[in-house]
Amino acid sequence: MKPGIRALLILLFIFPFSFLNAQKRNIQGIWAGKVNLPTLKITTVFYISEDENGKQIVKLDIPEQEAKGLPGDILKVTADSVIFTTAEINRTFYGEFLNDSTIKGDWKKNGMGIPLTLVKTEKAPTLKRPQTPKPPFPYISEEVEYTNPESGLKLAGTLTIPEQSAKCPAVVMITGSGAQDRDETIFGHKLFWVVADYFARNGIAVLRVDDRGVGGSEGKISESTSEDFAGDALAGVAFLKSHEEINPDQIGLIGHSEGGLIAPIAANLSSDVSFFIMMAGPGMVGEEILYEQNDLALKAAGMPDYAINQNRMVQKKLFDILKNEPDSAQRIEKLRIALSQGFYPGMNEQMKKAIDDKIAGFNNNWFMYFLTYNPQPTLAKVKCPVLAINGVKDVQVPVSNLDSIKKAITEGGNPNVKTIAFDNLNHLFQNCETGAVSEYSQIEETIDPKVLEILKDWILEIN
Repeated sequence: MKPGIRALLILLFIFPFSFLNAQKRNIQGIWAGKVNLPTLKITTVFYISEDENGKQIVKLDIPEQEAKGLPGDILKVTADSVIFTTAEINRTFYGEFLNDSTIKGDWKKNGMGIPLTLVKTEKAPTLKRPQTPKPPFPYISEEVEYTNPESGLKLAGTLTIPEQSAKCPAVVMITGSGAQDRDETIFGHKLFWVVADYFARNGIAVLRVDDRGVGGSEGKISESTSEDFAGDALAGVAFLKSHEEINPDQIGLIGHSEGGLIAPIAANLSSDVSFFIMMAGPGMVGEEILYEQNDLALKAAGMPDYAINQNRMVQKKLFDILKNEPDSAQRIEKLRIALSQGFYPGMNEQMKKAIDDKIAGFNNNWFMYFLTYNPQPTLAKVKCPVLAINGVKDVQVPVSNLDSIKKAITEGGNPNVKTIAFDNLNHLFQNCETGAVSEYSQIEETIDPKVLEILKDWILEIN
């Protein structure tokens, strides 16, 4: 599952800014700062300028989210302080000037603040992603569209094909949880593009596709389930089968995180899938994955045991409500009580909205399916070759899942399964220190080159 999704919803700084009452202090220029949470680090870059009419202009970039030029408003500027308002997410920044180049303050929402210090800089900080492919490309790249016949939804993606390779093997990439683009862009890392580039240079075609509701693809993620996404993957396989440069008998799937759960579902639905790779794919019930994810992620972030245990207790209470309350209205009411510790009726409208937004994030078809789905019976039915890999320091899908995957497949009568645990790698297969989600954006490496080589060699060996 994709890293920090719920935390990211809190930190998407889509700031509308107008300058009111700007006095004394000249704050034109570039101001940069980081918001640090236990499991997340986000860079904010504010560009403050003046147009030809003397009007102050503010734009915001969030490099990790590839958000650029977001507009905003500043409520007040004096010689000593500044106040930014964040109307769309009801967040306000109260800052004090330490000097002409430093503003120290807090982002506040419902009385709770997140420390943020902005420093004036000559050049905006940028994310270093040296593995992101750069032209010229020694392969063919096609923008493609096709339709899932079951849903009727249009899907859009990019197909990369080796330039001098007749009837080559091919793979369909399947993203992890959340609405992902075709490159599976995470904190500026374009994991699927890096994989596609490497494969195309080494004789393997790759189809990478926007998730439902992202980019050129139709549909909505929250209204769909992993089983629906398996249908999307098979629509991609069917598309590849009709391509003259692709060997129709050598088409496989590569799924990352939840995509690794989706791949075996798709493989069992169609004999056209000749192999699949699970990159940090779940091998146990979703609820158990979420508990372990919570414990490992918070431990890697330095949280004390009592806080980790408390968080797990809240998780269990929420999951029990989701699983056992069939009435929609009653389920929402019980979730409100559990999240607010019974204080929901007395909260103001802004606080109630925050609770309701959080509930909407997991009280939906996708999460309900993931929470209760057990991949073991599906894995036991798999007949094609399988490669399952995991990072030892993965805090989102623990490396212990490899044992569960191999056990289910072999006990189902399929000996053609290989598992590899990579020391020192995290959920994105980056070399890391702790595996914490907060490290993802700070690491320049997108994926360990050794992983790319092993994936490529395995595909070419079995084909």
